[in-house]
Amino acid sequence: MPELPEVETVRRGLRGFIVGKSVVKITTLSAKSFVGDDEKVLGRRVIRLGRRGKALIVKLDGGWNLMVHLRMTGQLVYVGNKRFAAGHPTDDFFLEMPGKHTRVIFEFEDDSRLYFNDQRKFGFVKVMDDAGLEKDAFLMKLGPEPWDMESREFFERLGRRKKTSIKAAILDQSVIAGVGNIYADEGLWRAGIFPGRLVKGVTESEVKELLKGVCEVMDKSIESGGSSMKNYVRADGTKGNYLEKFAKVFGREGEKCERCGGIIKKIRVAGRGTHYCPRCQK
Repeated sequence: MPELPEVETVRRGLRGFIVGKSVVKITTLSAKSFVGDDEKVLGRRVIRLGRRGKALIVKLDGGWNLMVHLRMTGQLVYVGNKRFAAGHPTDDFFLEMPGKHTRVIFEFEDDSRLYFNDQRKFGFVKVMDDAGLEKDAFLMKLGPEPWDMESREFFERLGRRKKTSIKAAILDQSVIAGVGNIYADEGLWRAGIFPGRLVKGVTESEVKELLKGVCEVMDKSIESGGSSMKNYVRADGTKGNYLEKFAKVFGREGEKCERCGGIIKKIRVAGRGTHYCPRCQK
C-alpha cells in the first residue's frame, strides 16, 4: 500500500490537470469500485485536491467530494493533451484506455478523462457530501498527521498503546496518520530507538526526537517524489528516489550505519520487515 508521501506526490501531480474542470460523465465498470450516486457528481467542478492520511479527497463545488483510496494496486491515469499516470505501475500506464483493469472513468468538459484502474479491486472511489466526509468512519479513525501535533500530544497518544512495541504503535493509523513501514524504520533510526521496545519504556524526550525524525524523512520523501519501491511512481510516471538518496536503514541490511558504523540488520517487528542498527538503536 502506498504511504502518505506517495499519495501526496499523486495529489500534487494531478491537481494541475483536473482542478477547475467539470465532470460531465461517469462510467462505472465495477460496482465495487464506485460507491455512491454519480448524479451528485455530474456537472460539478473540481475545486481542489486534498488528502487525509493515505486517501485523496477530490473537492467538488456544491458541497460534494470524491474520496479516492488506491489501496495496493490502484492507479489513476489522466488522458488529455498530455498523459499522466500515478499509482501501481503496469502496462496500463502506456496502453490505450480503458484497459482491462479500468474500473471507473471520469470524463471532463474538455474531453479529457481520468481512469481509475485497480487490478485487485481493493481500492475505491466514494461519493460523499461535506457532512458525510466529516463523519466518515474510515477518516474519523485517523489520528493527526505528523506535522499537525506537538510532541506532548504524540507522547500522550502513544501512551494508549503502552504494552505494544513502539513500531507497532506508530504504524497504528489511529495514533498517527500516514506513517507506514518505511518511514517508521527511518524515524526510529533518527531517534535512536530500537523498533521492538515497548512504548511504556520510551521517554518523552525520545518521542520528541521520533516525531522530529518522522517529519524530516517524510518531508524529504515528498520532495524527492516518494519512495516508490517497486510499485509506486510520481504523477508523471517517473519513480520517486527517496530510498536511493536519503534512506538510512530501510532496504540497507548488511550495510554499514552511516552514524556509528554498525551493520544494519533486518528483523520482524509487529509482523513487518524491520530495519535497524543494533549498535545505535539498542
